[in-house]
Amino acid sequence: MAAAAARQRVHQAAALRHRTPLSRRQEPSRRRQPLPAPAAPIALTAGEPAGIGPDLCLAAAQRARAFALVCLADRELLAARARLLGLTVRLVDYRPGASPERAPRRLSVLHEPLAAPCLPGRLEPRNAAQVLRLIDRAVDGCLTGEFAAMVTAPVQKHLINEAGTPFTGHTEYIAARTAAPQPVMMLTAGQLRVALATTHLPLRAVSAALTITGLLQTLQVLVDGLRRWFALPAARIAVCGLNPHAGESGDLGAEEITTITPAIERARAAGLAVDGPLPADTLFVPSQLAPYDAVLAMYHDQGLPVLKHAGFGRAVNVTLGLPIVRTSVDHGTALTLAGRGTADSGSLLAALALAARMAARGETAGS
Repeated sequence: MAAAAARQRVHQAAALRHRTPLSRRQEPSRRRQPLPAPAAPIALTAGEPAGIGPDLCLAAAQRARAFALVCLADRELLAARARLLGLTVRLVDYRPGASPERAPRRLSVLHEPLAAPCLPGRLEPRNAAQVLRLIDRAVDGCLTGEFAAMVTAPVQKHLINEAGTPFTGHTEYIAARTAAPQPVMMLTAGQLRVALATTHLPLRAVSAALTITGLLQTLQVLVDGLRRWFALPAARIAVCGLNPHAGESGDLGAEEITTITPAIERARAAGLAVDGPLPADTLFVPSQLAPYDAVLAMYHDQGLPVLKHAGFGRAVNVTLGLPIVRTSVDHGTALTLAGRGTADSGSLLAALALAARMAARGETAGS
């Protein structure tokens, strides 16, 4: 009986796909005042030293900034990379309590030495521990209020694992460091926002990782995060199905019936504006996507290819559900581009700007 009722609910959801799922409320148009810069500096970790992370940090330093910025990196690595790239930048030692640099071509650096020399594009396992120390120091500073937010350049996951530390990604690592029970990865490019129900898992493991309780918690974290950090007090969420055609009423998979639909029903009962499960192949059509503030995809490569196609190079990775603000770039270490001067800094600049806005909004809300 329960399975039949759930199948009927999936049929009803399918019938709604061609209607506007959640109508937008008409709100009075008003000009929002710009947010002030956060009081504390933003911490920027340089990531994998052999990748483009140091290049991007130096590119960010070329511009004047409305917010204070501290780069966590090996100072000599940055100096050598700046010479290689032909960039003029004055590196200033960071001192807690002092005012970090904001002027163009000046960068405050919290020095964390490498264990071994580093050349662009050549991975060195002995430096993996330094990469983690950068993250740890930024997290600790955010928890104490020394830093307003942290922005992370990309790391080489397999190198950290080979060095002896289990590491699936920044999202999971920082969540463990901050004791966050339900981190949610969300990428944003303009008004397109895609969150993930699962993150760095093999595809064969996704189905077993989806649970009613887990999906409900993820939806709650997503809605809370959009309200707190993005000024969306009643966010509307579209939930993807797992299987093709959202399971085709059970013919192409049962997860929509057994797991996703019950989670959506519980979310609605809790007052969340949630619709689905919807077929991912048509959900991202602009007319279908328009009513929503965010999409919850079931796995990494279901939602992110669409977002990166629409906004690669300006998209930002945000971790919701943390007690701190953390953003990152939308790409990897790009070892073949390191030290060549061809890496696009657009995503890092967008991540810094978003982190500053989120931190300022958090300060404003808490004042």
